Amino acid sequence: MPVTVLGQQSLRQLGANSVADAFRDIQGLDVTGVGTSQVRPIIRGQRGQRILVLGDGLRLNNARRQQDFGEIPALFDISSIDRVEIVRGPGSVLYGSDAIGGVINLVTIPPDKDGLHGSVGYQYSTHDKQQNVRGMLEALFGPFSFRAHGTFRNTDAYLAPSGAFGDITLTTPTRVHDTGVRDYSGEAFLGYNIAQGHDVSLKFQRYSADSAGFGFVDPVAYAPDSPDIMIQYPRQRFDRLSAKYEAVAAPLGVADMLDLTGYWQGNVRNLSIDVLVPIGAPGPDSVLSAQRNFTDIETLGGRLELKKFVGQKLTITYGADYFHDRSENTDTSFAATFFPFGAFVDTSTVSSVPNATFESLGLFAQGEVEITQRARVVLGARYQSTRAETNPVTGAPQSPQSASDRAVVGSLNAIVEAVSGLNLVGTVGRGFRSPNLIERFFEGVTPEGFGYQLSNTDLEPETSLNVDLGARLNRGIISADAFVFQNTVYDAIRIQETGGVDSSSNLPQYQNVNIDRLRVRGVELRLDVHLPYGFDVGGNFTHLDSKNVAQDQNNPTGDGFSNQLVGSVRYVGWGGRLYGEYRIRRNFERDDPELLPGNPVGSVLPAFTTQSIHAGIMIAQKPGLTHRLTVG
Repeated sequence: MPVTVLGQQSLRQLGANSVADAFRDIQGLDVTGVGTSQVRPIIRGQRGQRILVLGDGLRLNNARRQQDFGEIPALFDISSIDRVEIVRGPGSVLYGSDAIGGVINLVTIPPDKDGLHGSVGYQYSTHDKQQNVRGMLEALFGPFSFRAHGTFRNTDAYLAPSGAFGDITLTTPTRVHDTGVRDYSGEAFLGYNIAQGHDVSLKFQRYSADSAGFGFVDPVAYAPDSPDIMIQYPRQRFDRLSAKYEAVAAPLGVADMLDLTGYWQGNVRNLSIDVLVPIGAPGPDSVLSAQRNFTDIETLGGRLELKKFVGQKLTITYGADYFHDRSENTDTSFAATFFPFGAFVDTSTVSSVPNATFESLGLFAQGEVEITQRARVVLGARYQSTRAETNPVTGAPQSPQSASDRAVVGSLNAIVEAVSGLNLVGTVGRGFRSPNLIERFFEGVTPEGFGYQLSNTDLEPETSLNVDLGARLNRGIISADAFVFQNTVYDAIRIQETGGVDSSSNLPQYQNVNIDRLRVRGVELRLDVHLPYGFDVGGNFTHLDSKNVAQDQNNPTGDGFSNQLVGSVRYVGWGGRLYGEYRIRRNFERDDPELLPGNPVGSVLPAFTTQSIHAGIMIAQKPGLTHRLTVG
């Protein structure tokens, strides 16, 4: 499949705030969001809940996230990551719901050196006055292994540079509020080798953050009559405890390899949304809407994966996974309309999303067959069952409701070695995504305060059909790949205006509905050339074309690029102890009718160029002690 892997060394040299920051220069990938921790991935124009984020192969997504937001990769500290595996396209056969647009697996560093080892690191950056302190200690003595890692980080909100972007002009550098964060993360791993090929382990992970926001510029700087919208997580905490049994190359009858993991995770967060809407200008009239939400999500889950080798030419992977989300919420909303002669105040404590549960069970099987020495085929299928159910809450506008979905998805992948070093790749697969708790059950004023959202328990699950054709070349000094693809999402879920008006709030009504089809077509190209004297040059190009097929308009995600071009020059010398890299990225303009009328940017998302330089040196290296310095 079209897969990208980022290694530990690449992530360290970038000096990125989170894994998602490293996606900006990779073919087919992009990010949405701003700030230190709230950046989220986009894969081939899909984002949010259509992207499944895994940590060590286990789900980080939960059923209470907004569809457009999805989960943040920042839950795993970047300095604890060994590698990032990115599937560009659906991965529903192996991983189930939410993998309809792609899969990201964050794999942490295992203890792998005999004896006792450790590291300390410090990072400072000027633009956000970031200070980042981290430390690691690991041990491997006989059958016992241990690893502990911790990071503390504090960053300020940064400044947007002066200049023009579309119809917006900033005359001076301007503060982007709520882009800083104060957070810490830690993990502890304990492993034991029971016998040859049999290992058990226990791992605990925590991420905690204060004052992480979605970032905003005061409208006074660019559009004084626009509403002031402040969305922030004053507090959020993620915990996970997992236990794992792994048998490798150990005959078990039904399988030659086995991986069994059970886990509990908790995701607690406070959300504050403040919207100040001017009524006419000039004048003191305005509306203030303030919402406070507390959400506590607990997940219990497990995954069993087995692998069986049948002769020399057939490998069968099969298993099951299950998770159960329990979401509890409390809401307080406050709305005040200010007039020259006084104010009208309205308050409510009814939860917009009732307490609810979401559970999923999946059964999967996949076979890899060697047809000839030059050709392999992988065929897989999954059965998926999900159920969402609300719990009765006093004063809630809805009575208890439930909804169930079932689906069968499959995929067929083939790879043929046309000539030595050149592989031709083809994939076709069906994806699946069940509507989450917000999409089904949200009932109340929308977070931005401009509408009233109705629940919809009759939503159908999204399904997709994805086709990829590509080639990979690794020959001599050249490494390259090229893919063309089409991903069509059926019964796609998006929010639309109903035409009605809510009687209590006097706001226009909106509702999540299924639309016919969203289609994304694209081209991904990459070329790297290894030159003499330690030099490498490379680049990649991505083209995306997104359509709402039924209405002949652009994909409602609305914040991706249409064309992106990246180039780089890299030097490695002094026996690998010194490196330097220059990189340039051009995102071309996008004509996007999904932009709201009157948007301050204008009717076209403008083009922009980003340049970066990274360099590093290994200052000293002795047996057991290494010093590195990197600058970006």
